[in-house]
Amino acid sequence: MTRRFQYRVLQLRESLVGGKLSADKLEKLLNDEAAQGWQLKAITSTEVKGRIGPGGVEGLLITLERPVG
Repeated sequence: MTRRFQYRVLQLRESLVGGKLSADKLEKLLNDEAAQGWQLKAITSTEVKGRIGPGGVEGLLITLERPVG
């Protein structure tokens, strides 16, 4: 039997976590997702497009997975 997974990608911008990316806030986010059955698959540093203007801000792409069924 083949295990199947579903994936979720969260985009986290610096400004959404209080200026600098806070370890405490990231830990809370991951624990909240884990409580819903999601497991961390990868964290990637990236430039995330801001709401205003063409520039971006530093951010993270957080990839989560959980078994289907």
